[in-house]
Amino acid sequence: MSLRLTSTFRDALAAASRPLVGMWACSGSPLMAEVDAGSGLDWLLIDMEHGPNSLESVLVQLQVVAAYPITPLVRVASNDTVAIKQVLDLGAQNIIVPMVGSGDEARAAVAATRYPPEGVRGVGSALARSARWNRVDGYLGDGSSHVSLTVQIENGAGVDAAAEIAAVDGVDQVFVGPSDLAASLGYLGQQTHPEVVDAVHRTFAAVHAAGKKVGVNAFDPAAADAYVAQGADFIAVGADVALLARASEALAARFIPTSGRAERASY
Repeated sequence: MSLRLTSTFRDALAAASRPLVGMWACSGSPLMAEVDAGSGLDWLLIDMEHGPNSLESVLVQLQVVAAYPITPLVRVASNDTVAIKQVLDLGAQNIIVPMVGSGDEARAAVAATRYPPEGVRGVGSALARSARWNRVDGYLGDGSSHVSLTVQIENGAGVDAAAEIAAVDGVDQVFVGPSDLAASLGYLGQQTHPEVVDAVHRTFAAVHAAGKKVGVNAFDPAAADAYVAQGADFIAVGADVALLARASEALAARFIPTSGRAERASY
């Protein structure tokens, strides 16, 4: 039997005529992921770094999301060879590796996604969903063509090394995380501080100069619009848990008097 895998995030960005808009799936719930997948957005990030996701929950989310016209990405918890191998074996084709601050760290992430001799990915295609249990013809020979790697720049060191990081062969695109970047620059919780925004813009310029695509996280619509105007190729504009939190708070504000909310808060 011969099966074809879906196109990658790298392919989607190459074909896009506008910035691709996505959101985070942080709840760990397959049901929530399916709701997110039917939203009409371009891509969905299943988060293992800050979300309560295990290998099992990621697998089920990949399976339910596959029924929808949205590109799923998985952010691993760290730049760890074993963790990346396991997520790839689940069938994730699009990986985001957080906290990449140097060219060496970017090269390590690339090596973790590739089979020898180009990398160090462990060989388990006969056992894994990635190759559909050896039903994808030639998977071992061209496995890297089925994987798109995004590395995340989230600190000052990464900004300074952005050109080197983006130039690494096998890094397909770079994603900027303003929250951790703000903290690393001394502006914790101030993602739109001018110095943080300037660092994001400098990263954009360095990545584009290397011929790669660049994206950013921006839940503030005004910040998102500004980053798109600045040249972001992809952008994350919300998260399932944050949307639910704000919407449920809005319901409380609409239907419960202020005094009633204050009383409940004192319990």
